[in-house]
Amino acid sequence: MRTFTYHRVLINNVSHVRKLLLSIILLVLTPSIGLTNDPDCRGIDRWPTMMAIAKLKNAGITDNYRLDFTKTKTKRLASEKISKNIYRQIHHIRFTEKSGKIIEVITSNESSKEECSMSAVDVFVVSQHLKARQK
Repeated sequence: MRTFTYHRVLINNVSHVRKLLLSIILLVLTPSIGLTNDPDCRGIDRWPTMMAIAKLKNAGITDNYRLDFTKTKTKRLASEKISKNIYRQIHHIRFTEKSGKIIEVITSNESSKEECSMSAVDVFVVSQHLKARQK
């Protein structure tokens, strides 16, 4: 009976070791399957969105009184590592005015893992969205 119990404990330990090894392998392979650790500069209080708001105000397109900030959406479209810890990021930002009018912009800027404001922000106002033809 003792031998059986010993083997059972040994088998349980082997099972735990296998699970641990599988976890380590998955962690090592994670960057190679597209789950990267790029800087996250999304959000109303982050550099690309704040600079887009400032440039829209300076151009006279909108202002703080017209914008409904609770409806602002920032989506990262691309992030490319261009040097050690420097990434070029492209964001699509959608602002909604209190009247319901939508203002869409595309931004481009450089960021790092520590700081989203590694460069100025280029802001491109989307004047028209040409949708794909429905089949």
